Amino acid sequence: MAFDPPTFLKSLTQRPGIYQMFNAEGEILYVGKAKNLKNRVSSYFRKAGLSPKTAALVKRIEQIDVTVTETETEALILEHNLIKQRRPPFNILMRDDKSYPYILLTDKDKWPRLAFHRGAKKAKGTYFGPFPSVYAVRETMSFLQKTFKVRQCEDSFFNNRSRPCLQYQIKRCTAPCVEFVSPEDYAADVNVTRLYLDGKGDKILKQLEADMVKAAEALAFEKAADTRDQIAALRQIQTQQVIEKGKGTIDVVAGAISNGQACVHMLYIRQGRILGSRSYYPKAPLAQTVGELLDDFLPLLYLAGGGRPDLPKEILLNAEIDSAETLTEALELQVQRKLEIRHSVRGFRAKWIELAGRTAEQNLAGKLASKQSQEKRMESLRETLELESLPERIECFDISHSSGEAVVASCVVFDGSGAVKSDYRRFNIEGITGGDDYAAMEQAIRRRYTRLMKGEGKLPEILLIDGGKGQIGIAKEVLADLGVVGVMILGVAKGTTRKAGFETLILADQNNRVIARPQQAALHLIQQIRDEAHRFAITGHKARRDKKRRTSPLEGIPGVGPTRRRDILKHFGGIREVQKASVADLMKVPNISKKVADEIYSALYND
Repeated sequence: MAFDPPTFLKSLTQRPGIYQMFNAEGEILYVGKAKNLKNRVSSYFRKAGLSPKTAALVKRIEQIDVTVTETETEALILEHNLIKQRRPPFNILMRDDKSYPYILLTDKDKWPRLAFHRGAKKAKGTYFGPFPSVYAVRETMSFLQKTFKVRQCEDSFFNNRSRPCLQYQIKRCTAPCVEFVSPEDYAADVNVTRLYLDGKGDKILKQLEADMVKAAEALAFEKAADTRDQIAALRQIQTQQVIEKGKGTIDVVAGAISNGQACVHMLYIRQGRILGSRSYYPKAPLAQTVGELLDDFLPLLYLAGGGRPDLPKEILLNAEIDSAETLTEALELQVQRKLEIRHSVRGFRAKWIELAGRTAEQNLAGKLASKQSQEKRMESLRETLELESLPERIECFDISHSSGEAVVASCVVFDGSGAVKSDYRRFNIEGITGGDDYAAMEQAIRRRYTRLMKGEGKLPEILLIDGGKGQIGIAKEVLADLGVVGVMILGVAKGTTRKAGFETLILADQNNRVIARPQQAALHLIQQIRDEAHRFAITGHKARRDKKRRTSPLEGIPGVGPTRRRDILKHFGGIREVQKASVADLMKVPNISKKVADEIYSALYND
């Protein structure tokens, strides 16, 4: 099936990440990174303004895979690794292939040196990085020089000094070249520098934060701004990079299930570097959980066809599987060495699993949005509802509010090719009792279909109502009052198990008939439409609530009160730096848990 850019772009996330473009033979054409994947990939498919090289690339595209990262920094480093590993032809033509910079702390004598490093790691010492910005590394090294005074001069210069240089005069060095500092004191400075570059310099940062607040209170705003910039530079150098970490040879396997379909995404870690990724779309008619999906998929991946000769030492999963012990024994017999299968991990391994899991969910969303999949589910819905032809237009309403505050109703529209986002509408609900969802639904449907009856759009064949007989009754009354005919009202009530895919469908006729045996594909389509209405309503509610309160982007986020907002802004130095932060960075703020960090990150990216 030919690549369909509009359908693919509909489901693409706005988060940072990398994208890989392939031709009809599955050969890679180009690897790129983006701060906003949707905006960047969309730019390739505009009608005019493409360069000849870009137009030639676009003509060859038959598939695009994405990998979602937490920050643009991680996306840039992953892009670099993939380009060096796979050497896509359009990257080689359009960009250079130099390596990224590191900070090197030597350890060969009693006077270690801090240095900027790029290239092969031949010098003895500890390397911190990699970092995508040379400017950030140099700025941070300058700050470290002022703060810790560890020498940064070349050995040839250092070994031939008979008196201190200018760096000592301007208090950026303690002059170890002429032993103006004792080896013990210098070693203490080196140790503090090492701890800081390892991300353990919280005491220094707290002091900077206090200095910034003190300067601001004394109206010394220029000094406060300088301190804020120092905090930002240090935060950038301290950021936990998950694209290159450790020295492991690992496969990371994460699954996702939605609407009866599944995706398994793999990251290939070699010598601590992510060197590749791949998504699979296995059929999972029986799997109800990610654990069951991986239990079925992993033997096919690693044991089928005689197994793989390049098995890693460690396999990380995003869910526990029942056959972990048996599969481990089988793989160890195959490779004649120890191998681990793990799902409960910490640190950068947990971040790799999160990265793979997010990407599996994103790629699955793109798969579900494909025209072929949509047509099959539309046909299933037609058969379930016993319609003469495929429904050309479906509308669904949902309500969102916080304890009755800032009530917003959403209306989403789907047709044979998927979501029709240009026809989506939101309604700010006014004049009702807080928390009265029936009144909110009545107002939204009345306003929507009053406009349609005036010719401002076209009527749907099916109106989905997320609720039981009460909500159906409201919809029937409104449409009858407006004289709307020819619209089938279908209620979607939670089933006895309250699980997705097991909803009860109620057809709004004289008896409100329950559809006895709806097809699973039809239920999955209805679930997708209902979830989209729910997402669209929540997004509108948050925007209305924040506008009403006239707050910063941090206000209104669950779990983030005045004290936490103050601590976050103090920690990062400003809202711009907060918006650049990853979940791991946010968790470094005192009293910010993983759950709260996820809430903040999702709110700032409007997920």
